[in-house]
Amino acid sequence: MSGLSRRHFLQTSAALAAGLGLAYGRVGSALAAPLATARDATPTLLSTIRQLNVGNLQYRTLVANPGEPYLPRLDVLGKSPSENRTKNRRSLYYLGHLSDVHIIDAQSPARLEPLLAVSVGTFSGSARPQDTLTVNVLTETVNAMNALRVSPVTGAPVAAFLNTGDNADMHSQLELKWYIETLDGASITPNSGAPDVYDGMQAWLDTQMIYHPEQPEGDEYGAYGFPRIPGLLEAAVSQTVTSPGLDAPWYTVFGNHDALYFGFFPIDSAMRALAQGSQKPYAGEGLLQNYAAGWAQQSNPLARFAHMVTTNFGRNSGFREVPADSSRALLDRTTFMQAHLDSPANPGPVGHGFTQQNIDTGQTWWTATVGTRLRLFGLDTCNTTLGADGAVPLDQFEWLEAGLADAAKNNQLAVVMSHHNSITLENGAQPAIGPTQPLIHADQFIEMLHRYPNAIAWINGHTHVNTIQAHKNPEREGGFWEITTASCIDFPQQQQMIEIVDNRDGTLSLFTTVVDHAAPPTWTPGDFSQTGLASLSRELSSNDFTENPLMRRGAVESRNTELLLPAPFDLSMISDAELEREQMASRARFLARSGGAS
Repeated sequence: MSGLSRRHFLQTSAALAAGLGLAYGRVGSALAAPLATARDATPTLLSTIRQLNVGNLQYRTLVANPGEPYLPRLDVLGKSPSENRTKNRRSLYYLGHLSDVHIIDAQSPARLEPLLAVSVGTFSGSARPQDTLTVNVLTETVNAMNALRVSPVTGAPVAAFLNTGDNADMHSQLELKWYIETLDGASITPNSGAPDVYDGMQAWLDTQMIYHPEQPEGDEYGAYGFPRIPGLLEAAVSQTVTSPGLDAPWYTVFGNHDALYFGFFPIDSAMRALAQGSQKPYAGEGLLQNYAAGWAQQSNPLARFAHMVTTNFGRNSGFREVPADSSRALLDRTTFMQAHLDSPANPGPVGHGFTQQNIDTGQTWWTATVGTRLRLFGLDTCNTTLGADGAVPLDQFEWLEAGLADAAKNNQLAVVMSHHNSITLENGAQPAIGPTQPLIHADQFIEMLHRYPNAIAWINGHTHVNTIQAHKNPEREGGFWEITTASCIDFPQQQQMIEIVDNRDGTLSLFTTVVDHAAPPTWTPGDFSQTGLASLSRELSSNDFTENPLMRRGAVESRNTELLLPAPFDLSMISDAELEREQMASRARFLARSGGAS
């Protein structure tokens, strides 16, 4: 790529060194080195993770298997691509995509584990064997994505990470704090209540619907061969997990778990009090009765107060006393956005998409620019009335369409971010009281995106399955790609990298690379290290007998792919010089984060 002149290269290097507090000579020599690909950073191109053994009622361990090369997909392009594209291509933007990280405070009194006794099928996500290990998994995901901070295709540096929601699993401010600190970089002890003590249902042997690692023989998991792992719970809540933080700015949107309780239910005042109190339900009937009674008292302030007192200090059937912890307070939407604005600016950006205007107006969606030629649109598709699935309110829909038109006028590519995907954008629930507006569902949303060829990708999550869907324009050439990544809580605990590449032949390629977190494929019994616990979490998740964990890997055409489509405008107007300047800034940021300060 013929980019900056020598004079402009030196000027840019000097400006970056001064801005980041780095030695000029070190910056100049580092940025003068040619780009090198990251194919040796153990992506799934080289090695995948599969179950070692199969069989009914048999616990399965995991092992490394051969990798998977990129699979070209022509569904949108509609013709054979040029064979010369591999010789001429240049990287426009290299991005990371996270979704459904589901950080969990497994000891919160307001968790819904008791509902498993009511219906495993309906409430299967309310408790998992690996609930105490989510900070470990997200940290090892950060390590794996940082290892791929330069592209395995072109060597371009990662420009940004895009997170499509479901961050705080049970709507907890403590879960939100742990997730932000893990992505920013911090040392976290994932414990609440009493220090170094796990006090929750996995330790209470009379709760048969839960996995008890100290003694699984008496629960349902023992029947499926889940192992006895003494010391696991103590290790999980007493160990400090150290995350380096992501190596590039990251952006986020609301997921349904960030907007509703369990991603499904509205929250009453008694539930908010329960989360911070000292009474934890262990029987499904007791929790349901308490929740129903709380809603019955909402219109009467005195009765509501009496219910909160009884919930937190009385003797409730099916409840057990635990240490109270005020840090377990439940979220509201302003708290969620403000927590991101309070996040450190390194790696940034301030607010991670949200701005002070979002706080002032209550608007929960945003737009931002990566470099000069990529516009991000962060949507809030979460229904706050009832239900896990989503929709796009009319005001947000019209805002997005206007933004896409403006981006097209300025020759900018657009990536739309939302939590919900096209098969789950169908929630029609409206509040019984208060203002309403039309809700836009998948067909109308897709039809609108087709009007803007610069909208090249819609990225999302929610279903915890790697899925890539082609949306070919029914009226003219082209279309866009919908890219759904899996989750950090369910097997295969994968995320992905996405690179936008100009093939210099009138076409674009989007390269998707599935990323396994950095913990070893096979857990060594007794390994309670930071990486060992992440490895164990993946193994436990692969044995989920209430779901189909292997299905969540997605088909081969939804993992490592090259997604081709027509260029939405003449890409030669994006100069090599502006791309090189942006990539230099990213590489200099890597140098600063690695400790290269003068």
